[in-house]
Amino acid sequence: MSDSHKSDLLLVAVTLLAAVSWIFSKEAILLMPPLLFMALRFLVAGGFLSFFAWRALAHLSADQLKRAIGVGLVFGIAMSFWVMGLFHGTSMGEGAFLTSLGVVIVPIIARLVFKEVQPASTWLAIPVAIAGLALLSLQNGFKPEPGQIFFVVAATIFALYFTLNTRAANQRSTINRKGESVEKHRIPALPLTAIALLTVGALTLLESLLMEPWQPTFSDPPPLLIWWVLASAIVGTAGRFLVQTYAQSLSTHSHGAVILVLEPVWVSLFAAGWFGETMAPMQLAGCGLIFAALIVNRWSALSKALRASLRKGKTY
Repeated sequence: MSDSHKSDLLLVAVTLLAAVSWIFSKEAILLMPPLLFMALRFLVAGGFLSFFAWRALAHLSADQLKRAIGVGLVFGIAMSFWVMGLFHGTSMGEGAFLTSLGVVIVPIIARLVFKEVQPASTWLAIPVAIAGLALLSLQNGFKPEPGQIFFVVAATIFALYFTLNTRAANQRSTINRKGESVEKHRIPALPLTAIALLTVGALTLLESLLMEPWQPTFSDPPPLLIWWVLASAIVGTAGRFLVQTYAQSLSTHSHGAVILVLEPVWVSLFAAGWFGETMAPMQLAGCGLIFAALIVNRWSALSKALRASLRKGKTY
């Protein structure tokens, strides 16, 4: 199996882990402040991975450490907006579709910031996604809910994180200010993920210290709280982002983000089964348009994969 196919399969697993993590996170923030939850979740996850990555961490150069922390800071800002969207949002399934807009934005960030050439389908997907957002907002007379705004901002920052993470996990050359070619060494998946998660934990811990009360949580913690935090940290964070970073290290291009379109579908199904969530027809139409935008955005990659599968089937 080629590295590209391995990357695709691993990213499918990532979408399932991500969807399960939405359930863990929603349960946890019903019992404690959202930013405090994120701090505990990511510090536990980062510490868990660091235990296995200490040898690799000791061999990182100053440049690799700096880039890994930079990835973590962007990731931390995105996760801060995401958890506030989850806290204020009224529909977890809708929030997952809004967050998935990051997949549409990834190629735009890659083009505008890093000059990666993108297919025409990228630009065709944007108005479809905007139409989906409009339908979601129509529920409130074109007045988006706070949760929706948080999710859209998170999606935009997630797109930058995904691009930076891919670049950090792969070997590449860059031109410095003097016009000289400089080799940027790849950061192995395990230490990169550990540093990024610890950085997210430190950032959200600082935010929580400044904005949230801690006493109610620690004075009388609900019995189930520790299990939701641990499940979210180990399965939904350490496991998920290690697999995602490793998958990204197998492919130097950002087109692997197309696989992540599955995440909102899983989240909607899990939310319906776990929380009994339903959506109004207008919401379903908006989510449908956003999903269509994701497909249009990556149609070139999807059509190539379909043709390759058909050709392979004819050989048997």
